[in-house]
Amino acid sequence: MHSTTDRFKENARDALADTGLQKALTRASAGFVDRRTAVIERLPEFDTLRDEARVIKDHTIANLDFYLERFESKVAENGGAVHWCRTADDAREAVLNICRLVGAKTVTKGKTMIGEEIAINEYLEENGMTPVETDLGEYIIQLRGEPPSHIIAPAIHVSRDQIEAAFRQHHNNLDEARDLTEPAALLGEARAMLRESFLSADVGITGANILVAETGSVVIVTNEGNGDLTQTLPRVHIVLASLEKVVPTLEDASTILRVLARSATGQEMSVYTTFATGARREDDLDGPEQTHIVLIDNGRTRLLGTEFEEVLRCIRCGACQNHCPVYAAIGGHAYGWVYAGPIGKVLTPGLIGHRAARDLPNASSFCGRCEEVCPMRIPLPKLMRAWREREFRQPMGPSLPKWAIRAWALAARNPVLYHFGARMASRMLRRRGGALRRTARFPFADAWTVHRDLPTPEQATFQSQWSGLRRAPGRRRKQTRDAPL
Repeated sequence: MHSTTDRFKENARDALADTGLQKALTRASAGFVDRRTAVIERLPEFDTLRDEARVIKDHTIANLDFYLERFESKVAENGGAVHWCRTADDAREAVLNICRLVGAKTVTKGKTMIGEEIAINEYLEENGMTPVETDLGEYIIQLRGEPPSHIIAPAIHVSRDQIEAAFRQHHNNLDEARDLTEPAALLGEARAMLRESFLSADVGITGANILVAETGSVVIVTNEGNGDLTQTLPRVHIVLASLEKVVPTLEDASTILRVLARSATGQEMSVYTTFATGARREDDLDGPEQTHIVLIDNGRTRLLGTEFEEVLRCIRCGACQNHCPVYAAIGGHAYGWVYAGPIGKVLTPGLIGHRAARDLPNASSFCGRCEEVCPMRIPLPKLMRAWREREFRQPMGPSLPKWAIRAWALAARNPVLYHFGARMASRMLRRRGGALRRTARFPFADAWTVHRDLPTPEQATFQSQWSGLRRAPGRRRKQTRDAPL
């Protein structure tokens, strides 16, 4: 997927001015939050499970080479093949070679963020194949020519009218007079169109929520069943998975599944949770003839042993996005690459380079809600600060913020200068705010005041008031005696 992270500020401004997007985000934001709260209240041991899941992933990442090799050996025992890919180019070539060996023309796909990361759809199209997204949300945005804007709800930004318009434009072999005003009608039409692709596909591509080293199994979690059809109906099943998806045992996978759905969609368990172990055996009724696991690094091993290693615990639940006020204001496309919201602010600089994505870690209010709701307890605000510190130390980005921070540090180390500056700033803000006590526009703060007023100080600074009381001890004692009990 082509990155526009270097245009994040422009993307964000465009998103804030998009009234249709703002309406869609307002409708969608509360549902995930409310459902998560309700389902967690019914599970008293949820926080204990989070702690256990964190330990599992930390142990796995610390021993990643061992568990990946064990996973590969188990896949081989089950008749499958593992393809090791360091870069996105390597992964695309591996998938293309598999498809060419079986003469594939149509490729069905389940939802996979790593597939977006390596831009596999575009690559297959360039090489004469037709990839068809089978997740409803992914299918909608594929028709619209857009990337996903949310990890678990890729079409969260699209209105019902826009879906209808896309269907009428691309399903032009159907009756123009058909009624698509109801969601059920849209769903029925999508199901009918996708059914033909399911039956005719030569290759099915899915992602992987979890890889189990103990058995060589691949776990996928969906609510539509499209993942099962994608991996069982075609002759060949290709799994795209990043290295950190592996866990040691089936019991470990079960622990993570208990926090995954609750954090993502507010369900106790997703509708379909499927464990696939190898290709079809002689006594199996269905399943693919071949199973290929494409394991993709694409920058992840560079994070091992660094302060950003903890981000590899992510299980792609989207909870941080659902609770982030910045994401709720600008949506996912503004972030300019695959991963939006708080997880994108930390993971994207690590994968595509800090210089290209330097604005992302700065787009945070540091309210801490992302860390509070993360089922894997990833300290996202701390990691964003770490990227900010790197930006400050390295020669990248505009110099004005760096000079401003240095000036602030100088004042903070000099009490006389600090108090003088605070008094002058307080007086200037009160004068500028006038009777309304709010400043609509303020020099060097347009990014803040263009969307909200800046409250002005009500009176002198706390230090000034405190100094005044210290200089008048008699008055202070009288005020204390006269104060009501």
